Amino acid sequence: MVNALTSLQLLPVDLDEKIKLGSKAARLETPVDKAALEAATQSLLARLSDLQEAFHADGRHALLLVLQGRDASGKDGVIKTVYGAFNPTGVHVAAFGPPTPLELRHDFLWRAHQVVPPRGMIGVFNRSHYEDVLAVRVRELVPEPVWRARYDHINTFERMLTDSGVLIRKCMLHVSREEQHDRLTARLEDPTKNWKFRLDDLKDRERWDDYTDAYREMLERCSTPWAPWYVVPSDDKAVRNHLIARMLVETLESTKSAYPAMDETVRAAATGFA
Repeated sequence: MVNALTSLQLLPVDLDEKIKLGSKAARLETPVDKAALEAATQSLLARLSDLQEAFHADGRHALLLVLQGRDASGKDGVIKTVYGAFNPTGVHVAAFGPPTPLELRHDFLWRAHQVVPPRGMIGVFNRSHYEDVLAVRVRELVPEPVWRARYDHINTFERMLTDSGVLIRKCMLHVSREEQHDRLTARLEDPTKNWKFRLDDLKDRERWDDYTDAYREMLERCSTPWAPWYVVPSDDKAVRNHLIARMLVETLESTKSAYPAMDETVRAAATGFA
C-alpha cells in the first residue's frame, strides 16, 4: 500500500491511448491505506499554502484550475478541501450556471474571459466554458456546426491565456454511474443538500452515454501541451482530493516562484524607524 500511495499521481490525458471513461476508471485499481492517504494529503495542503504565498508575491503567473464533471462528481468538495488550503485573498472561484441574457449576447467565451485570474492569483472554474461543448451539445441547444467549431476556439483562447502568463490545469472529475446514483440519493435525503437537486440531474442521467461521448471528444480535442486535461478517478473523495492537491503542488513548484527583494529605498528609509 505504501508503494501505491507513492505512485498516486495524475498524468495528463495520453492522446495515443484510448481514453477510459467506464466505471473501473472512476476508482483506483490498487487500494491505499486511508490513514496514510489522509496524512499525505494534509502535508500537500500545507505545502500548497506555502507555495501560494510565494506565488502571490512573485506575481509573474496566474493559475487557473478548471473543474468539470457530472452532477455529484465532487466539484464543490474539491473547492472546499483543496482550495481551502489557500489564503482567500489570493484565490477566486467562479461558478458557471446557465448563461444570462447579457452573456448570450456575447460570444460563448466572453463570460469565461471576464473571470480569468490576474497574475499572482489562483482561480478555479466550477464548470466552465466547456459546458458549451458538453451540455450545449447533449441538450442540442445549438446546431452541431456551431458547437463543433468551438473546440478550435477554446484551444486558441487557452493558448492566448498561457502566452499571457496563465497556467491552466483542467480536471475532469470522473464518477461512475453507480456512485453518482448513491450520491444523488443521499442528496435527496439530506435537507442540507437536497436544495441542490434539479430536474436536469434526472434528465442528464438519462443521457449518460451521450455525455460520455461528449466528454471523450472534449478530452481528445482540447487536451493540449499548454492546457492539459486530467481524468481524476472520483468515486473515492479522499483519493480525488489527494490527486488534485498533488498535481497543484507540482504545478506551483514548477513556477519556481520567489519573494521579490525589498526595495532598497524603502529599506533605507525604514532603518531605525521609531
